[in-house]
Amino acid sequence: MSLDLALSLIGILYGIVLILAMFVKNSRITDAMRVDKLIFPASASESTRPLNLVFGIIVLGYYTYMLLRDFFGITF
Repeated sequence: MSLDLALSLIGILYGIVLILAMFVKNSRITDAMRVDKLIFPASASESTRPLNLVFGIIVLGYYTYMLLRDFFGITF
């Protein structure tokens, strides 16, 4: 497995975890990976939780595009 493939798969998994962090509450995995807790550590709450959805879609889309472009030759 090449490093590019491994990074793409890790990025896709992280994007999925960020999207799940919007909908799954009180989970150790999703709470540890939340972007809003990294940006606003003192004021992270339910109102900042939608940031995870936005960042998750961006990360998932980017790494999916990279996987399709690098390994399957698909360009948009």
